[in-house]
Amino acid sequence: MENSTHESHLGPENSVTYDSPYPLYAMAFSPAARARHHHPKIAVGSFIEEFSNRVDILSFDPDTLTLKPNPSLSFDHPYPPTKLMFHPNPNTLHKSHDILASSGDYLRLWEVKDSSVDRLEPISVLNNSKTSEFCAPLTSFDWNEIEPRRIGTSSIDTTCTIWDIEKGVVETQLIAHDKEVYDIAWGEARVFASVSADGSVRIFDLRDKEHSTIIYESPQPDTPLLQLAWNKQDLRYMATILMDSNKVVILDIRSPTMPVAELERHRGSVNAIAWAPQSARHICSGGDDSQALIWELPTVAGPNGIDPMSMYSAGAEINQLQWSAGQPDWIAIAFSNKMQLLKV
Repeated sequence: MENSTHESHLGPENSVTYDSPYPLYAMAFSPAARARHHHPKIAVGSFIEEFSNRVDILSFDPDTLTLKPNPSLSFDHPYPPTKLMFHPNPNTLHKSHDILASSGDYLRLWEVKDSSVDRLEPISVLNNSKTSEFCAPLTSFDWNEIEPRRIGTSSIDTTCTIWDIEKGVVETQLIAHDKEVYDIAWGEARVFASVSADGSVRIFDLRDKEHSTIIYESPQPDTPLLQLAWNKQDLRYMATILMDSNKVVILDIRSPTMPVAELERHRGSVNAIAWAPQSARHICSGGDDSQALIWELPTVAGPNGIDPMSMYSAGAEINQLQWSAGQPDWIAIAFSNKMQLLKV
């Protein structure tokens, strides 16, 4: 089934732009549970190659299509945050304000509330380093939606660490790979997967920590895998991207080693991927070609590969993207010093 005829171009009238004083990378949408009463919040992290960085909190009004910074909610962050995430299920917190997690040198939790103090301090700094002087930077983390007390982090020291954030203790730490671990994603309450510079996707089950299942390895040995997205609507499917490659690799965990599809229409390296939060068959990718492409995965791929169903041209290389679970019509992309919301 070919779907090239459906390709549509998202125009500027379908987008809202925030200009930041600094380059942007990490982004997070506040969860759906809060969206009914408040305008959704979006956290954006600066990418400045020095110690002092910023996290800004924006309010998005989908009716007037405006993005408004909340200076009283913004805070300083040590080093560029490699990832930001809001608490996935804030209703379990019994708090009126959101909790935001960030990764960098350590995992930190922040209360996003109007702060009269000059500097917002994290409510917890989670550090599993045995030596106080050095820490292995965290490349990414994922917050477990089913058991929100669990956050899994990935590090350049080849480990994944599972934190119980309520107790502030490490539940388990695994040497997950032979090289740096670049991303981690939860599938179920006790099952997570990770990707690494060793070129493999591995699945771990906390009930059997001694074993992991390799479900994919880069075709060229030791080509790093940079990002992993697990399809929340259909846990059989995952997507990953390879370093310096224009491909998005779609995996079915029931048939390891062979991808079920490879999406190859980017004209530069792919830097970011996100599954649609409300549909099992749609995924978005962004890359060095300044394109954000939305794909619909066919039941059976045709002989000439798969074409994207819609595309959007940004002003520069797209470094990061997020698809909002609370406002599934909106995708956020980060390029240069801009964060742009695209209506899909």
